Amino acid sequence: MSEYIYDLPDWPRFRWSQEALSQRLAALRHKQGRLIGRMESIGFRLREEAEFRTLTLEVLKSSEIEGEVLDKEQVRSSIARRLGMDIGALAPADRNVEGVVEMVLDATRNYEKPLTRERLFGWHASMFPTGYSGMRKIKVGSWRDDAEGPMEVVSGPVGHERVHFAGPPADRLEREMTAFIDWFNNDDGTDPVLRACIAHLWFVTIHPFEDGNGRIARAIADMTLARSERSPQRFYSMSAQMRRERNAYYAGLEETQKGTLDITARLEGFLECLDRAFDEAERTLASVFRKARFRESYAGVSFNDRQRAILDKLLDGIEGKLTSSKWAKLAKCSQDTALRDILDLVDRGVLTKDAAGGRSTSYSLSETA
Repeated sequence: MSEYIYDLPDWPRFRWSQEALSQRLAALRHKQGRLIGRMESIGFRLREEAEFRTLTLEVLKSSEIEGEVLDKEQVRSSIARRLGMDIGALAPADRNVEGVVEMVLDATRNYEKPLTRERLFGWHASMFPTGYSGMRKIKVGSWRDDAEGPMEVVSGPVGHERVHFAGPPADRLEREMTAFIDWFNNDDGTDPVLRACIAHLWFVTIHPFEDGNGRIARAIADMTLARSERSPQRFYSMSAQMRRERNAYYAGLEETQKGTLDITARLEGFLECLDRAFDEAERTLASVFRKARFRESYAGVSFNDRQRAILDKLLDGIEGKLTSSKWAKLAKCSQDTALRDILDLVDRGVLTKDAAGGRSTSYSLSETA
């Protein structure tokens, strides 16, 4: 018996139970339509802000799934430049950050363009501009050759990796990728949301590159979801949701690879994950509205540059508690200056002191802000 699905005699003829999926898919498509309709009705500026946050999350979390932590400010700067947005001072972005952003935006902004091996090679080269993945030299802009052994899909820190499955031999890649690209570029009548899951699964199974396969697979899924909505704008992040469910994400991939070509369970899991991504998008939208209300309420109020920058970060959803030490670090100022900035905002009712808890006093935006 074959160990992996790509060795089954009927590979890659995936099958599933339409009856098992139809009700869930219909409900999800309705929810998707409501979300997109709501976003289109809120006005250009708020829509732009929601998309900016979503794209930032998508780039950051897709890399985090692979254990790579990108600098958030660099990602924000790179996206803002490409969207033509003014977010204040722009941090210079590393070439690898620029490359990941470029790939994600090309996949979603140019979703109608066909997928080609040249386009995939371009995405791969943009992600690894130096030809290195970490300290390891890799083949860039071409299929892997397995010179260092079979391609294994792993997770976990170096020295404690877990192997989930192995990709097909390199001598099969040209044939496998030709079949995948032909399928992707031709409509077979399958619902586009289901095609997003199938495309992700199929590409990850082949694992055609030495590195970056997961991120490219998720970009392909986003591209397919953009096709399902006929819109280049992204208002929800599948990668962010997959990151929250990372253990289940890898477990599902491993189980599917060692199963049959009946992928009903995998499709159900994808639809459930996408449904939760829509729920998170609603929370993002609520945050965008709050930021808009804040700007309206304090339109005539003067803040210094440090206060304005940190308030923006709070409204975007800062990680962890805001303390004077964190303020000083983020604003690149002294602890005394940070405390004066904070107390000024407390006096004006913009910030409130949190209930005692721990050694450092922390602050939050007031309910009225």
